[in-house]
Amino acid sequence: MERQILVILPHPDDESFGISGTLAKSISEGVPVTYACLTLGEMARSMGNPLFANRVSLPAIRKKELEESCRHIGIQDIRFMGFHDKTIEFERHEDIDAVIGSLIEDVNPSLVITFHPLYSVHPDHDATGAAVIRTIAKLPKEQRPVVHVIAFSQGHEDILGTPDIIHDVSKFLPNKIGSIQSHRSQWQLPVDPTMVESEAMKKRFGTERFWTYRFE
Repeated sequence: MERQILVILPHPDDESFGISGTLAKSISEGVPVTYACLTLGEMARSMGNPLFANRVSLPAIRKKELEESCRHIGIQDIRFMGFHDKTIEFERHEDIDAVIGSLIEDVNPSLVITFHPLYSVHPDHDATGAAVIRTIAKLPKEQRPVVHVIAFSQGHEDILGTPDIIHDVSKFLPNKIGSIQSHRSQWQLPVDPTMVESEAMKKRFGTERFWTYRFE
């Protein structure tokens, strides 16, 4: 069992589809989780369907959505890191790495979860993963936390192989669906409450997959 998990992702809602069940399961087992969200996703295209947000109101809305998502998961420690959406790839490496380094020093995680630096589709995803990997690589080997990465770009398994970490989170589908549905400005996932733990939902959402990042 992990001592402390630190999640470092760039956008509100990045936690929902790929890791919310894993985090809810870990929290149920007594593992503390800190979620560091680098931006407020303020440049997202979606403003709700039907429309209920605008470019001015969206950051505050997405912040509240993330807080609601974390309540469903059970996360109490949320860190809003203050970077701007769609600019992570343009941040000076020394600046963003210093912020992440201070975060890791403060939280002292045994496990860090982030995006793979090459196979995570969105430039902010890749840049966040790259910054986390750079920062942890600078630590002495004996001080490095384990890093689990999320990857989902087309053909990624042809390069990375199959994931070495596979979690059955089917018992935590209410947490996961609650997390996804919290992000109303971005996703519309109408689910009959009586169907949340159906076999169809377990097949679609009941497994979460990670790769252990190898530094050498």
